[in-house]
Amino acid sequence: MLLRRLLGDALRRQRLHQERTLRDVSADARVSLGYLSEIERGQKEASSELLASICEALGVNLSQVLREVSDELASHEIAAGAPALVPVGSQSAEHNAIGEGAATKVVGNVVGMAQAANRDVVAAA
Repeated sequence: MLLRRLLGDALRRQRLHQERTLRDVSADARVSLGYLSEIERGQKEASSELLASICEALGVNLSQVLREVSDELASHEIAAGAPALVPVGSQSAEHNAIGEGAATKVVGNVVGMAQAANRDVVAAA
């Protein structure tokens, strides 16, 4: 599952939930309609600045969208039987599996970084 596809799906769900058009959101986000459409379809990877702009146009937090994407990606990985994250430098199989608490902490750190990036973009605007 491609991350850009999951991001596009999440953005499209937000837009459709608000009953807004691509034209409306693209104008508010200051991005071309065609490019926004390609992002929603998972054909283009948006920069963090562009994602923040699109989220601002939708009135949602970037961290909220990334959390939704992270949860969906985790579901796909579990369904596919993906192995657990292995900490680099671990010495035995007993120490290879990462606990649920540690995984939650990692996701929390990623969300925290997204929130900080969102604040930086908003402050720069």
